[in-house]
Amino acid sequence: MMSDDDVWRRDEVESPCIKICVVHPEERLCIGCLRSLDEIARWSSLSSSERKRILVELPSRAPRIARRRGGRAARLKQRD
Repeated sequence: MMSDDDVWRRDEVESPCIKICVVHPEERLCIGCLRSLDEIARWSSLSSSERKRILVELPSRAPRIARRRGGRAARLKQRD
């Protein structure tokens, strides 16, 4: 017997969206899924091979948004 989930399941590359949709102001990447705004907008029209190519690239983008401008460590350093 088919479940409701089976009816909606499609054989395609799923979106990497994790529902943390915030765009990094300098890198212009979503901090949740690491895609560009253009990639997010075009995702539904991309081919499976294009989606797979993007998914392979995503991990290498993480360092671009992980850099911190200072935070607590920088404030403590200023006190010394």
